[in-house]
Amino acid sequence: MRFVRQKVVQLVIVLLCVTFVSYLLVDLLPGDTAETLCAGSGGQECVDQKRAELDLDDPLPVRYVRWLGDAVTGDLGSSARNQQPVAEALGQRLPVTVELLVYSQVLALLVAVPLGILAAQRAGGLLDRVVTTVLFGLLSVPNFMLALVLILIFPVSLGWFQATGYTDFTDDPLASLGSLFLPALTLAVAEMAVYMRLLRTDLVATLQEDHITMARAKGLSPRRVLLTHALKPSTFSLITVVGLNFGRLIGGALLIEIIFGINGLGKYTVDSILGDDYIPVQGAVLVIAVGYVVVNFVVDMLYAVLDPRIRHARAAA
Repeated sequence: MRFVRQKVVQLVIVLLCVTFVSYLLVDLLPGDTAETLCAGSGGQECVDQKRAELDLDDPLPVRYVRWLGDAVTGDLGSSARNQQPVAEALGQRLPVTVELLVYSQVLALLVAVPLGILAAQRAGGLLDRVVTTVLFGLLSVPNFMLALVLILIFPVSLGWFQATGYTDFTDDPLASLGSLFLPALTLAVAEMAVYMRLLRTDLVATLQEDHITMARAKGLSPRRVLLTHALKPSTFSLITVVGLNFGRLIGGALLIEIIFGINGLGKYTVDSILGDDYIPVQGAVLVIAVGYVVVNFVVDMLYAVLDPRIRHARAAA
């Protein structure tokens, strides 16, 4: 419990810092929401009125504290363009982006983990060299280029899957997975090479340790030694990278959602930025930042579950 309390306190401090920096960065963006709303009508009087309505003339710390207090209660303000509550809009779009990110990570791990295990068993062999070369070749292809190639091959040439649009998971789970397969694959391809190589490297190192030699001396089968004694301690780095990638992939999802016509969090953020509508941008950045920090907190907790030495050492510190 002491370990958990320490991590929770750190989580709160990090969230406060992240939300303030995010709010500050959005506040420094060029453009003025009041001027955008009054474009072509009302003149300066309209601008002054809108600035007063949106509290844009208050000092930054005052606006941040007010915004944070409202955000804690679930009030992220309303869009200046259509007056739709930001929390409502994010609630509609966030599940789409989360499904896309989880789907892409599952695809990447389904390919990378078996290949990493096979490559570690035959380190330096033909399979190891071929798999590494192919995956790192795909890693060098930009996401947007890969997306266009996949659209050309599957929907256009073969008639498989859909090039644009999204089917809600609650309406038809299989159709939803089908509609997101190409965008998820686009995001997953680059991660496959990283995950495979990372797991392969850690497994090779683990297989040289004394406890593995002892397990082999006991007569355990190579399969049991690999999967039972070597795989678990070799996944720490992989878990860390997967957790960090959830935050990083949101940036990659911005362009992918636009290319495939997916109305998710990324497209919503881009549309708000292009429209100089910064209240939705602040809400979207808050959700992204909080999600990134919480995922890393969960990864830290998983470390303690996988290796009890971590929680005992930190609690005693």
